[in-house]
Amino acid sequence: MIPHLLIIPGLGDSGEKHWQSFWLQKFPNSTKVIQDNWDEPQLDEWLAQLDKNIKQINEPTILVAHSLAVSLVMHWVSQNNNPNIIGALLVAPADVNSPEHTPDFLRHFSPIPTQTVPFPTVVIGTENDTYISLERTKELASYWGSDFINIGQQGHINSDSNLEYWEEGQEFLQQLITKINS
Repeated sequence: MIPHLLIIPGLGDSGEKHWQSFWLQKFPNSTKVIQDNWDEPQLDEWLAQLDKNIKQINEPTILVAHSLAVSLVMHWVSQNNNPNIIGALLVAPADVNSPEHTPDFLRHFSPIPTQTVPFPTVVIGTENDTYISLERTKELASYWGSDFINIGQQGHINSDSNLEYWEEGQEFLQQLITKINS
């Protein structure tokens, strides 16, 4: 049994070819956070929208965040708590602290909070993500107390990666669920 999945896209939303969109179709027990402004994200607005979505959930839920949304989730965790949030799959975090990896208009999402997350998490990174180095992805996973998985040469794990239903990612989700239930 898969818990509720709250799909949280990053900058620009997740288009129809993004694995998050495929997961929304595949998993009937999933919903998506819809932001008012996908292209000029404001941390306060995005946080308020995420919090509103989380407060509407009345069942065990796993956060499924991609890219900029990973920082968003960490900011939420640093300020909030909700017993319905039982885990998070944190995919291809964008290094908003780093001008060489992300544009300046995302700097207000920095610094990325680095406290330990109070529920099980998995961070998934690659060796050729243009938005973060593999070393930095590992470092963040370590700060957060997350399991870390390197999936090799898959870029930013987005629409360009052409993953469709991303079966490998579904296996990681299942591993997370097993850890939550153990």
